[in-house]
Amino acid sequence: MSTYDVTVIGSGPGGYVAAIRCAQLGLKTALIEKYNTLGGTCLNVGCIPSKALLDSSHHYYDAVNHFEKHGIETSEVKVNFTQMIDRKAEVVSQTCSGIDFLMKKNNIDVYNGFGSFVDATHIEIASEKKTETIESKHTIIATGSKPSSLPFISIDKKRVITSTEALSLKEIPKKLLVIGGGVIGLELGQVYSRLGSEVSVIEYMPKIIPGMDGMLSKELQKSLKKQGMKFFTGHKVTSVENTGDSVTVMADNKKGISTEFNADYCLIAVGRKPYTDKLGLEKAGVLANDKGQVETNGYLQTNIPNIYAIGDVVKGAMLAHKAEEEGTLVAEIIAGQKPHIDYNLIPGVVYTWPEVAAVGKTEEQLKESGVNYKVGSFPMRALGRARASMDIDGQVKVLTNADTDEILGMHIIGARAADMIAEGVIAMEFRASAEDVARSSHAHPSYTEAIKEACLAVDGRAIHS
Repeated sequence: MSTYDVTVIGSGPGGYVAAIRCAQLGLKTALIEKYNTLGGTCLNVGCIPSKALLDSSHHYYDAVNHFEKHGIETSEVKVNFTQMIDRKAEVVSQTCSGIDFLMKKNNIDVYNGFGSFVDATHIEIASEKKTETIESKHTIIATGSKPSSLPFISIDKKRVITSTEALSLKEIPKKLLVIGGGVIGLELGQVYSRLGSEVSVIEYMPKIIPGMDGMLSKELQKSLKKQGMKFFTGHKVTSVENTGDSVTVMADNKKGISTEFNADYCLIAVGRKPYTDKLGLEKAGVLANDKGQVETNGYLQTNIPNIYAIGDVVKGAMLAHKAEEEGTLVAEIIAGQKPHIDYNLIPGVVYTWPEVAAVGKTEEQLKESGVNYKVGSFPMRALGRARASMDIDGQVKVLTNADTDEILGMHIIGARAADMIAEGVIAMEFRASAEDVARSSHAHPSYTEAIKEACLAVDGRAIHS
């Protein structure tokens, strides 16, 4: 029987990063993955393939709508959807192969099979070829999540689909219904909207991306509506029916009036839930809550001291980079170090265009908690760089403590917001003030000048607005 210092169950961003960090720290490490490719949901059917389709569809959208304005004349532009899907698959394959390389580089033993606990220190690995058991001093549960649904919805993966099927459709829908106005629904909705689908988003809450700052929700919906997407917020879905070659959805608005929606496909994007099926938590004595999340303490340690859990399977935002930070933290704790994570500084991103990114507190949260705060904002259309690229939608909003000027939150909608938000994360990690950022030179012309200007605007000193 093989023995290890650490075994990681699940090879998503949290799992493979945890394994690499454990190996770097001199721990004999094993990684168990039930699928034939490493990378988990993110690399195989999540973050990476969706971004590949977002980028491909963005190129097409620009060619049709913006090239002529840039002085680029083309003949008829067509979508080769099969090639678009094939390119996505190539990106996924290359990225997953990169994880294989990193496992070999770091001398991590990879087991392909379904891992489940025999007890707190033994794990059974069942594959098509054989079943074997290994012993591990420590175990990190990183089994991720799977798409959620509603109790009355039957996902047939043909007409009523999840994000997994939406990434590999055989045709561009004429009409697509999206249930859920969160990150997944909006990103995939925009992909198909750009390619010519009539996309309607049905959201139960009064606004899309409901967990983010209200400014971001308002600005994103306004921008996506200009691009042709339709929104039905404050609508409660009551039924979803596959009628053979189409889907019928019934939903009630806030007045209780029922509306019928019809489309070729219906994408269910109402969130994700922890995946611990057949993991054998009970055999190891590990506790989970009524939501299926593995219970952990501040060190991501379960009630069984040698077993930890990270990523989507525990409480908190279901984000790949959050899982990576947790994987690193647990590896370093096992090795005897004293790392930390500030969950307030884990950024959230929506990879639509314009992109949306945020870190820290929303204005709604500051109001609710009674914090005395100031607001500085700056519109993207006032930037020379934004006008040059024709990406003028959006703004940067900075929230600061009114007494100390410390930055409490940064909220960005605009081109490259996903990259820009790192400036806010670093500033807040070092407890910078708006004045600190405002006094820092920003290259001209650049999108990040909007951050500098928003920080100046906190005290009414913005130069270009």
